[in-house]
Amino acid sequence: MPVPDIRIRSINHRPVSQDGRYVLYWMTAFRRTGWNFALQRAVEKARALERPLVILEALRCDYPYASDRLHRFILDGMAANARALVDLPATYLPYVETAPGAGRGLLATLAREACLVVTDDFPAFFLPRMLDMAGRQLAIDLEAVDGNGLLPMRAADHAYPTAYAFRRFLQKTLPAHLMTTPLAKPLQHAQLPEPVALPKHLTAKWPDATSMLLEGGPELARLPIDHQVQPCPLPGGETAAHERLDTFLAQRLEHYTEQRNDPDLNMTSGLSPYLHFGHISSHEIFAAIADREEWGPNRLSHRTNGKRTGWWGLSAEAEAFLDQLVTWRELGFNMCCFEPQRYADYASLPEWARKTLGEHSRDPRPTCYTLEEFRDASTHDPLWNAAQRQLRREGVIHNYLRMLWAKKILEWTPTPQEALAVMIELNDRYALDGRDPNSYSGIFWCLGRYDRAWGPTRPIFGSVRYMSSGNTAKKLRLKGYLEKYS
Repeated sequence: MPVPDIRIRSINHRPVSQDGRYVLYWMTAFRRTGWNFALQRAVEKARALERPLVILEALRCDYPYASDRLHRFILDGMAANARALVDLPATYLPYVETAPGAGRGLLATLAREACLVVTDDFPAFFLPRMLDMAGRQLAIDLEAVDGNGLLPMRAADHAYPTAYAFRRFLQKTLPAHLMTTPLAKPLQHAQLPEPVALPKHLTAKWPDATSMLLEGGPELARLPIDHQVQPCPLPGGETAAHERLDTFLAQRLEHYTEQRNDPDLNMTSGLSPYLHFGHISSHEIFAAIADREEWGPNRLSHRTNGKRTGWWGLSAEAEAFLDQLVTWRELGFNMCCFEPQRYADYASLPEWARKTLGEHSRDPRPTCYTLEEFRDASTHDPLWNAAQRQLRREGVIHNYLRMLWAKKILEWTPTPQEALAVMIELNDRYALDGRDPNSYSGIFWCLGRYDRAWGPTRPIFGSVRYMSSGNTAKKLRLKGYLEKYS
């Protein structure tokens, strides 16, 4: 089954060159060799045009928040891709910039001998601007392919204001798209022409990243990136993502509904960094759950009432997890797709939230902290400090505590606008799954997006939902967590 048209859009509406030597896949967001609609589309075009396939996976050194942590996770993925592509019919160029601007011209040079360029359609961070700029510069067609979620982003026509409204839309619309899945191994048995050798003048100027760098060598320390944000213990890459999924299905999913909010038990999936960097797809995760539960589409409910449970026809644990993976995650992509200039702006909050926060913006704050104090986990609250230390050390915060983390920043900053800036700065700099539609949804939810007004009205928060460390400590098991991140 070919890649659905609804997932494909031309960035520049230029012609396909019939004289090109190859089809070029520019891997930017879906950094994996399997379950990848964009790679599958590139294979389809290469087969139709009877041309070889070239895959470019490049890593700039001047993207916002570039650091040892983010670079290392991406490099792990590039190493996994290099191993996976051995003996497969594609030429793979993993390029890592060694100086700002060193990679400038690489895409254009490769594109001069290409029939067309296929790339990934990711709606957040700097990637949309990068694609638009590339589209203006290329003389051939630049196709962007949406492989972000189970539902194509453009199956909707506007941004949905609540999870309930979006869930109703999903329940009505998703069945028509659910069984159109990407190929697990699009390059296997692809019957493409023999891979081409890239010109020596090109590889001399833009050489492959060394195996030492990809596999964790000391060269990372010589790159012009932020070395203060250290790599995390969590390895990146498609192989590591599969291992994390297998562990979740075997050991954690059956306890998900009852224990996912307890930090000491650590029953969350841990897949968000891999989803963010494209090392695994939501299609593959869903397929693994469906296989585990012997699910078929005939088990879908015909009710489209927006309820969180009962629609999939799966166990309660699987349905709870899929509500996070599909409803909440893809709600964030929906926002970024249809509000590309506003999704990370304070003005994008619903009117009621801006009104109540504005009315309480001058309320006395019992304590205020600077960005540096937040960064260094130097508050009076041991639980908040523990969550921030987890973020600094491991690049993640336990899902439930991440909400409390943001709520307390709102309480301890002079204005809600400043609170938002602190949340985004800390999240985007340190979180492996930062800079992502899903993480922006989580931050803005803490300020009222996708939520409703709550009573009683409180100082600082107004009618925005309130959370306290004291109540959290009463509800959750935290002894081990506090000891680990003390």
